Amino acid sequence: MKILERPVAITDVETTGLDSTIQEIIEIGLILVNQQTLEIMDTLDIKVRPEHLETATEFALKLNGYNAHDWQNALTLQAAMQLYGEKTKDAMFCAHNVTFDWAFIFEAFKKTGIKNAMDYHRVDLFTIAWMQLRGSGLEKFNMNEVAKYLGIPEEPMPHRAINGTMTAYEIYKRLIS
Repeated sequence: MKILERPVAITDVETTGLDSTIQEIIEIGLILVNQQTLEIMDTLDIKVRPEHLETATEFALKLNGYNAHDWQNALTLQAAMQLYGEKTKDAMFCAHNVTFDWAFIFEAFKKTGIKNAMDYHRVDLFTIAWMQLRGSGLEKFNMNEVAKYLGIPEEPMPHRAINGTMTAYEIYKRLIS
């Protein structure tokens, strides 16, 4: 499949901290986008059952609103990555902070043994925003600041992966149109 025909897998993960080798994914949001039309081809919004809450940071759990009740029907990481892997086959991974989200997705593929069938290229919305908006007077390029600058509503609190993914999708459409 040619690179300009591959779907773009806009992904956001919510985690129990910042270190992908210690902390874990507790939520995955995915919007699969057709590069040519910018239309949504598929979505995924899943909660992942944490296995090691003892490694979680209080800040991360507060930021994403984790509570045992809302996660009682969460999927195992194995089941979540199986679904994610099926939906992202041949797609290019995309995130606002691609290094962070990819580190957690990469570790999850490795931990579960699920085959990563995505294209090896990564698309970083931060880099695209920085290149296109650096002369705009914008001083911060985090997702909410870029969204506000582009007239897109900020991601609501607490953070949810599908909300972050939807904000990233709106940014993606504006930046590449």
